[in-house]
Amino acid sequence: MPGARNILNKVPEVTLYFWIIKILATTVGETAADFLNSTLGLGLSGTTVVMGVLLAAVLAAQFRLKGYVPAVYWLAVVLISVLGTLITDNLTDNLGVPLPVSTLLFAIALGLTFAAWYAKEATLSIHSIVTSTREAFYWLVVLFTFALGTAAGDLLAERLALGYWPSALLFAAAIALVYLAHRRLGLGAITAFWAAYVLTRPLGASIGDFLSQARADGGLGLGTTGTSALFLAAITAVVIHLTRTRVDQTPGPLIR
Repeated sequence: MPGARNILNKVPEVTLYFWIIKILATTVGETAADFLNSTLGLGLSGTTVVMGVLLAAVLAAQFRLKGYVPAVYWLAVVLISVLGTLITDNLTDNLGVPLPVSTLLFAIALGLTFAAWYAKEATLSIHSIVTSTREAFYWLVVLFTFALGTAAGDLLAERLALGYWPSALLFAAAIALVYLAHRRLGLGAITAFWAAYVLTRPLGASIGDFLSQARADGGLGLGTTGTSALFLAAITAVVIHLTRTRVDQTPGPLIR
């Protein structure tokens, strides 16, 4: 087509690999935040500053890219997972904001971001993240989903006190219901995707807590260091596979 150029989508296609890394990243978001905060003694404020600076640098690199690069994209997701956890923890522990309030605030922020995104671009599709504006909205939504998932997960954990595995099963069941609603009841693909995206955050956190917490507390006792290292190694292995095979990369639309 004369006067047009092929623009690559800046984010991966939603495959099984996507959800595997997403859950692994959410687990790291929980355990790495605890590792930096408690084990290394940086504190919530110090850890938030460090993660914020690192995320800003990686997102700057991500925005300069012409297409989806697995290593850069998933590094940004891991860092934003950690930062989303820290934002919620700062509100709860440092500012004393009750979890019901922070959950509501993040839900409103997420809804407003979606509304602004659609008003500006007339689409919320993740299959056409081909402009800087759409990419900015995308990453802002991702941040709010992690913060919302953390707040909602902590709220349920405190109110229901289910334990790690029952909590993981609860959120896995909720994701399954979203999938069934999409396949059988006509729930839109975009709504289903973002609902599952939010729910994978507390699912991954429950898994991370089970692996890292002491046996006396119902966990396996791997610690935040061991759990973070294990999941980061798994993420790295999958990202290397995606980089080599390109199975989650598709070209974006032709635009003038």
